Amino acid sequence: MTDPRSQAPRQKLPRFALDGVLLLDKPLGLSSNDALIKAKRLLQALKAGHTGTLDPLATGLLPLCFGEATKFSQDLLEADKTYEARVRLGETTTTGDAEGEVLVTRPVTVDEAAIRAVLPRFTGAISQVPPMYSALKRDGKPLYEYARAGQTLEREAREITIHLLEMTACSLPDVAEFTFRVTCSKGTYVRTLAEDIGEALGCGAHLRALRRTAVGPLTLEGAVTLEDLGAIDHAQRVEKLAPVDALLKTLPTVWLDDTLAKRFSHGQRLRLDETRCPLPLRACAAAHEDIEVKVYAEAVGDVAARLLGVARLDEAALLTPQRLLKTQ
Repeated sequence: MTDPRSQAPRQKLPRFALDGVLLLDKPLGLSSNDALIKAKRLLQALKAGHTGTLDPLATGLLPLCFGEATKFSQDLLEADKTYEARVRLGETTTTGDAEGEVLVTRPVTVDEAAIRAVLPRFTGAISQVPPMYSALKRDGKPLYEYARAGQTLEREAREITIHLLEMTACSLPDVAEFTFRVTCSKGTYVRTLAEDIGEALGCGAHLRALRRTAVGPLTLEGAVTLEDLGAIDHAQRVEKLAPVDALLKTLPTVWLDDTLAKRFSHGQRLRLDETRCPLPLRACAAAHEDIEVKVYAEAVGDVAARLLGVARLDEAALLTPQRLLKTQ
């Protein structure tokens, strides 16, 4: 019988310095961090990070940043998000979603018209009290730890913005559920929104299912599942990475020639002429005091154009580097 201690150690897979963005369609029941670990292992990547957590009971878009793309992940943390949410009326739970125990059951006497009528109250700038079952910290400890210990702490209401809130389906009167689509600002808790809508309807509610469909300019179009990644070889997995500038779609572009590109890449501020900073771009910078722009080096011969980083541009056409990519 072979002694297991005499067997050769398991060979470690090589790790690669990959740069780009993976649009992952996160499955139900998996934490964002676990999803990141699995994707990082499949891609054999050296460096990766996610762009804000998605609850285990939620599915949908989880952009994962690899290598140089991690420098821009904060932008997605601040970005608006879009969700599809299914709500159960007539029941409140300890957690505000399907994971918790039912607290109160009330009769549901509202109809589809009543739900549509109440939704406008929750659009625009509104106040929302964060739930106890959240990762917000008090004295260095997340609120959900207090909640699990049976403690309820006072929480201050926070200002959020609901840009879009619309019903997409309604199962009443057969089933006391409806579905809505919401586009909201950073810091919005959709299960709290579902609870607040239920209270406004007089019957209470909790979140049954949640799917994120967009983060800033990124959508589920082209997103892959962990199962998709596991079914293809490593080269094909790497091809699933979108370029770093997929995170910067909404920013205006500044182009630099080879000389200016080298100076910019060394962190130097540049005064741009009218060719590099045309009047409309300068006017935009003036209107907002300064603006963020993405900066590219122009193609030279066989060398393709490439992203250098992002910068601030003021009305005097002064370009100040902010976050730079490593030079090749």
